[in-house]
Parts: sequence; structure tokens; C-alpha cells
Amino acid sequence: MFYFDWTMLLVLPGLLLGLWAQHRVNSAFSEYSRVHSRRGVRAEEVSAELLRRSGNDDVSITGVAGNLTDHYDPSSNTLRLSQSVLGSTSIAAIGVAAHECGHAMQQHDGYLPLKLRSAIVPVVNIGSHLYFPIFMAGILFSWEPLIYVGILCFALTLLFSLVTLPVEFDASRRAVSMLQSGGYLSEDELSGARKVLNAAAMTYVSAVVSSLLQLLRLLLIARSRSDD
Repeated sequence: MFYFDWTMLLVLPGLLLGLWAQHRVNSAFSEYSRVHSRRGVRAEEVSAELLRRSGNDDVSITGVAGNLTDHYDPSSNTLRLSQSVLGSTSIAAIGVAAHECGHAMQQHDGYLPLKLRSAIVPVVNIGSHLYFPIFMAGILFSWEPLIYVGILCFALTLLFSLVTLPVEFDASRRAVSMLQSGGYLSEDELSGARKVLNAAAMTYVSAVVSSLLQLLRLLLIARSRSDD
């Protein structure tokens, strides 16, 4: 019965928002991946120059499997670009690559939200895996402290999503600024890159909303159990 109580409806808006955000980013990337920059420079080359100009010469650039799996790995100081981005000259690819360069710049500058996010990753990973069995054990044995331990573990996921927001928005801001100041994209091309990056940002916003709604659901379940 637990799986079908009315609180399940609370997570539905977050789920729908997440699906919409993912559709939006896929559509924007697909649209602007067909629009090639006038300079005709590959995203990999743009990345290398942006990193050099920002004092990140020690960052290596490599490919990674998958679609839109691009990320900066601070542990190995490596920029990993997906195959649809690495060798592409499209506006979408250049925007995504510049965004990841923005993360490398954050690491180089000691950007506090990035340092905080990196610091809590191990704890968040543990909490995200343990929260459900702990929460369910608390429900099963009617032990309220255990229920709230599970909720606390899940709350770490919300904390991570909240910390991620400024990290991602700042990386996009840096990306647009670098592309504009370096003349890598014209103003109309920058408009397309912004649309791709803004669409990607919505996936992080939807993650916050989904986590918040799920946390509310868990609290309501816990409250109803304590009232029984």
C-alpha cells in the first residue's frame, strides 16, 4: 500500500518537469548541432585555446562515450568531451565545450561552490544509496528515529542539487563571456549557444524541484506514521 498512497502524486510534477527539461536540452542541442560556426574551428580546438588563455594549460582533453556526457573531471584535471562535441564545429558543441572549460576555470580559481560540491560528493553518494533501505526499515519496524535518519540521508541529495545550481550557472556565464571576448562566436551564434546552455541549466533546476518534492513526500509519510 505504501507505494500507492496519495503522496506519490507529489513527485509527479518533478518527474514531468525533468522529462520536459531533458526534452528541451536534447532538442536545443540537436537544433544547434546542425548550425556550424562561421570560423569553422572544432570544439576541441576552442577548448584548448580557452584553457590556455585562462591559465589552465595542465588540463588534458579527451573523448568520452555517450551523448551529452561531457564533463570536467577535477580529480584527474581532465576535460572529457563526448564524440558529438569533440570534433564538431557546431554552435552547440562549442557552447557545451566552453561550459566544461568554465568548470576547469572554477577549479583553477578555487570557486567555493565547486569545492563544496566536490567535498560532499562521497557523503551524498552514500546517502543516496542508503536512504531508501533505512527509511523502509524504519517504516517496517515502526521506529521513528530510523525513519528520520533515512530522510536525513535523502536530504543530502537535495543539498547537492542546490549546491550544483550556482556551479552550473557560473560555468555557463564564464563560457559565454569567454566565447564573446575571444570572438569565437558572433552575436547571433552566441544566442544559439545560450539557448543550449540555458536548456541544460533547466535539468539542474528540475533536479532541485524533484528532490524537494520527494523530501516533502518522505516527511509527510513520516508525519502520518507518527500520528497513527
